[in-house]
Amino acid sequence: MAYAGPALHPSALLLDTPHSLVAQSLHSPLGQETVNGDGFGMGWYLAGTAPGKTPALFRSIEPAWYDENLRELTQAIESPLFFAHVRAASGPPVQQTNCHPFRHQNWLFMHNGVLRRFSLMKRDILLQVEPALFASIRGTTDSEALFYLAVTFGLAVDPIGAMAKAIREVERIGQALSVPHPVQGTFAVTDGMTIWAFRYSSEHRSRTLFYSEDLGALRQTYPDIDRLKRYGDGARVIVSEPLSDLPGAYVEVPESTVAVLEEGRYRQEPFLRDG
Repeated sequence: MAYAGPALHPSALLLDTPHSLVAQSLHSPLGQETVNGDGFGMGWYLAGTAPGKTPALFRSIEPAWYDENLRELTQAIESPLFFAHVRAASGPPVQQTNCHPFRHQNWLFMHNGVLRRFSLMKRDILLQVEPALFASIRGTTDSEALFYLAVTFGLAVDPIGAMAKAIREVERIGQALSVPHPVQGTFAVTDGMTIWAFRYSSEHRSRTLFYSEDLGALRQTYPDIDRLKRYGDGARVIVSEPLSDLPGAYVEVPESTVAVLEEGRYRQEPFLRDG
């Protein structure tokens, strides 16, 4: 889940919505893995800090529904932009450095999906990472490797272009090693000001991705729902699954599309639809 808007306590979304991220860690109706109990993480930018500051990071190997620190933390802090993720391990071990989101300088990254047969492709992928960045890779996941490949390809200058180059490079490596449909998932990246969320897979049958309508504006449609009073105008989320069943609150992002949240406005554009 990615949030951008007026600063709020992350617990309002992570814990207190009908289909919160913590609830989805126990039961994910739209997910490939119905239980996501192999750790969780949250990265957030503090309210009132200047753009470009390094975000804070909290990751744990505890299941999200079990860790009391998650409730304490998300009720104590306020943030205008944060990422949160629950993990279902697809091969790499359950350890803190393998929990999302991943951080590099002022950037955060997370991934819901898999690079198929990563153990076979891993060496060739990591050899493409800029040598100066290699020591920053602390875990063993396919997601972190893809993140640093995108950083190598210019994420800080052109996030959409860098992600496209990184994914195409993984597909090239996969093709050379006879890996069918090597890339699957949704991906989110932010510099602390803008959020880019990608829905893409090599077979064009990606994991689900949704964006919310303006959560503050929904107060006018549903004036009797108290929890909507927490959200200011311009508050939006991008999620793997809707956080509620309110009609009209969430819209599915199309296949092979990048969704962009910037200064309270949402837009989307095609992503890697040429093959």
